Amino acid sequence: MSDSKYFIPAFGGIYSGLHGFSELLLRVVVGLNLVPHGAQKLFGAFGGGGIGGTAQFLEQVGYTPGLLWALAIGIVEFFGGLAITIGLFTRPAALAVAIFMGYAVAFHLDKGFFWSDGGYEYPVLWCAAAIFFLIRGGGRASADAVIGREF
Repeated sequence: MSDSKYFIPAFGGIYSGLHGFSELLLRVVVGLNLVPHGAQKLFGAFGGGGIGGTAQFLEQVGYTPGLLWALAIGIVEFFGGLAITIGLFTRPAALAVAIFMGYAVAFHLDKGFFWSDGGYEYPVLWCAAAIFFLIRGGGRASADAVIGREF
């Protein structure tokens, strides 16, 4: 990073000082944004349908058995989000999220790009973020780093 030639050289020190926090920031934001979605599906939190409502919806749109899919999606979002947030088993959690978001992209594809119209914009963004952590791992400030093991 120190070999970079910045348009505004005075920012170089700021960039260098914050460089180590960027991965942590992204990991925590990605993980913590997944958790409430999983809580909606698993526990009915935040106005979600819980397992029963999610299973019923999934059955209606062709994902059978709905209960299995509701559990799988809820677990990936809730526990995968927690794992990504703290950086524990980061790569397997990110793989599960990326696979799920790939399905979510396919599910929303016919509605176009924009999320405001029910499109695939949001799942593509989360899929890309998950792929980032699948490739990079949890980083220096992660539980994986603390225990000295990662996948």
